[in-house]
Amino acid sequence: MNKEQKIAVVESLKEKFANSQFFYLADSSELTVAEVNDLRALCYERGVSLTVVKNTLVRKAFEAIGDQYADLYPVLSGPTSVMFSEVGNVPAKVIQEFRSKKEKPILKAAWIDSGIYIGDEQLINLVNLKSKEDLIGELIGLLQSPAKNVVAALQSGGGKLAGILKTLSEKAEA
Repeated sequence: MNKEQKIAVVESLKEKFANSQFFYLADSSELTVAEVNDLRALCYERGVSLTVVKNTLVRKAFEAIGDQYADLYPVLSGPTSVMFSEVGNVPAKVIQEFRSKKEKPILKAAWIDSGIYIGDEQLINLVNLKSKEDLIGELIGLLQSPAKNVVAALQSGGGKLAGILKTLSEKAEA
């Protein structure tokens, strides 16, 4: 790779890192070409972009953005695959699904909306991480619940009141 190509890769990575709220750094070494292609296909199906990049280029892209990624520098050793996604837990689910057949990829680190998760032991936490839309939906459901209960109580109470009035009016006529 010549200098112009490296500069282009760094610029591309810099743009992706700056515009992405969610990305994962993983070690996919020791996978055969066929296995890497299977991983890429699985990523593509789930809407995850997978790129294998040299650590020096990733670090230069991080440094060009600022020091917000400094905590990720220690994991930049050995082969690194970068996974970009629109949803925070999808790459973790892809890694977990792929690892049901293989021992790799191993999670080095994840950047989830300014939060940093380092180490493969964080994979289960990341798989169970709820998306922003899921959390908003749950919050709306919780906020609507008391209002629905009040409306239901008023509606059932009105039916009971009408039944009592009808019974009283029938007794008065008899």
